[in-house]
Amino acid sequence: MWFRNLQLYRLGQPFDLSAEALDKRLQKQTFQGCRRMDLAASGWVPPLGRHGEQLVHAANGYFMICSRKAEKIIPASVVKQLLDDRVAEVEAAESRDVYRREKLRLKDEIMVDLLPRALTRNTDLFAYIDTRAGYVVVDTSTPSRAEDLISQVRSSLGSFKATPVQVKRSCMNTMTQWLNGDRRLPPGLELGEECELKHPDPNHGIVSCKHQDLASSEVRNHIKGGKYAARLAIRWKQRLSCVLHDDLSLKRLRFEDVIREAEGDTEVDDPASRFDLDFSLMILELAEFLPQLLKALGGEELEE
Repeated sequence: MWFRNLQLYRLGQPFDLSAEALDKRLQKQTFQGCRRMDLAASGWVPPLGRHGEQLVHAANGYFMICSRKAEKIIPASVVKQLLDDRVAEVEAAESRDVYRREKLRLKDEIMVDLLPRALTRNTDLFAYIDTRAGYVVVDTSTPSRAEDLISQVRSSLGSFKATPVQVKRSCMNTMTQWLNGDRRLPPGLELGEECELKHPDPNHGIVSCKHQDLASSEVRNHIKGGKYAARLAIRWKQRLSCVLHDDLSLKRLRFEDVIREAEGDTEVDDPASRFDLDFSLMILELAEFLPQLLKALGGEELEE
């Protein structure tokens, strides 16, 4: 359940639905799975999986939700081979060439034949709504998947104004200044051991540093040569670490042992209680870390 990647959204207005009201709205679009001729399907499932029934897991004003997407697995290589075979059969039997429009029709027939027999892959996407601070946090490394979830919430609620978080200063410039020593990191934040440096001119290449002292002259020489930071590993209060990207996404989020020890020191007897404990520990850390990170990046740029 611990989030590994974060895409951050700002709510455009206070979220005034209760957990019960939100659950009722989501019930209209529960996950039903792929029907016989569906290529894909999506819907809401309980965040606790088979251990829960509610579509919203609430804790102190934080609402966890989970979207499930089912996709039929039909390898493109298989479709291509079957299409080639079908085209060859028609050309041999009728002594004529098969052109584009007929190939498309044959391909559609092949898909119709394969769909009922295809395997299905299910993927869950978790997010939580911070009703206090007005954020939505989505656990994915892919912005498009986060947008899909936001659109799904919007479809369920009828209206849901949420936009990607923006900061007043360029994240890329701030990360570069931290590396070059032009700007101090605020208390609690420190550099990790990984970064990626890019040059505005693609012909000047990309430099990836791992297990590297980022305060070294070697890194600064690349910056003096015109490169800028596209991603940067950071640590916070020895409690969590992540890789910050220039689009404000956070990847490879890791909660340190001090958090895991708090989890292990608490005795829980069932999966639902364990989930609730993990969720509470995670949101408490992120509720303190995210505002401090945004402040360090110049403060959040809010819409009028």
